[in-house]
Amino acid sequence: TTLQHLRPSFDVGTRGVASYVDGDLLVDEFPVCKQVTLNRPKHLNALSLDMVRSLAPLYRKWSAQHPGLILLRGAGDKAFCAGGDIRALTTCKEQQRDFFFEEYQLNHLISCLRIPHVAVYRGIVMGGGVGLSIHGSHRVATETTVFAMPETAIGLFPDVGATWALPRLVPGRPSLGMFLGLTGTRLKAYDVKAAGIATHFVLSDRLNDLERALQDLQPMGCPSDHVQMMDMVGKLIGQLEAPDGDCSLAPHWDQIEHCFSADSVEEILERLQHDGSDWARTVLDRMVKMSPSSLKASHAALKRGARLTDPRQAFEMEYTMSQYFMREGSDFFEGVRAVLVDKDQTPKWRPATLGEVTNTANFFRPLPGSRTWFPMEQ
Repeated sequence: TTLQHLRPSFDVGTRGVASYVDGDLLVDEFPVCKQVTLNRPKHLNALSLDMVRSLAPLYRKWSAQHPGLILLRGAGDKAFCAGGDIRALTTCKEQQRDFFFEEYQLNHLISCLRIPHVAVYRGIVMGGGVGLSIHGSHRVATETTVFAMPETAIGLFPDVGATWALPRLVPGRPSLGMFLGLTGTRLKAYDVKAAGIATHFVLSDRLNDLERALQDLQPMGCPSDHVQMMDMVGKLIGQLEAPDGDCSLAPHWDQIEHCFSADSVEEILERLQHDGSDWARTVLDRMVKMSPSSLKASHAALKRGARLTDPRQAFEMEYTMSQYFMREGSDFFEGVRAVLVDKDQTPKWRPATLGEVTNTANFFRPLPGSRTWFPMEQ
């Protein structure tokens, strides 16, 4: 692969490819395909503010190219991107303000792309990694893929545009996103496609073939129409797709819909309790460990997100929420301590019970002096 020849210099290889290193990104520019590899394998390719700031101008430049397509991947086999680099957020005030603002701008830009955006999910895709991909046109899962939105376990909420994406995953399953967003349930392999997170499922021994086929596209062989180009890339991936597998959620679709369509978190827990099955008990046990503030905020945000008419509205709402969650003494700092720093897995949430989280409207009110989120100029 071209990655083996990568040097931190501008290098035009034999296949007409310019390859260069931009901080923690490896960039390969093919005639049509512009490939970015998130290159922090020791940190599971976690997304830093510097990486966001490198990706944004590249995406702006490439979004205007036609025919064009963006191929996004993670270095190594363990992770596409395990999320935002949130430990950095706990120590730096500027990061708390700027990281979410600029990350959401990049997520929004991806949602506006007219060119195909293909994300290849080798290994873990969580949080910020979902934000870099789910708003794009094509997401390819494989048998090693592990997806989750685990924010409620660290005192945050499903962000990066998840309040827009999760309520819209699978037509006819409106509560699936609520289930994934509140419980942080991990989906693996084919389940990631069945749940609408991925658009395609390709076995890992065919992923190199897929990437090569995209890299080899030539301008002459591409349709001039944006819609036809999307269609062509979809068909190209489809030719390498594995047959549909069994979905482990399938036996529980009705339970998910019944329990997670409830109007409050308390009611969801009551319905799970009443269900009484092993599945419901497992889900209930997981939920009672989550931050009560996070659960209530996430539930309210996903309900609102389902009614919005444009992703931009979701990012505005999420940015306001993100700054509320960065307040001194908020559950986020305790969650990061318990889960990521001390790793004792016993966060002391404040408030400690759902009943004490009374004024959910506060989550959606801008703090005094905070910025209003706006999209990046395109």
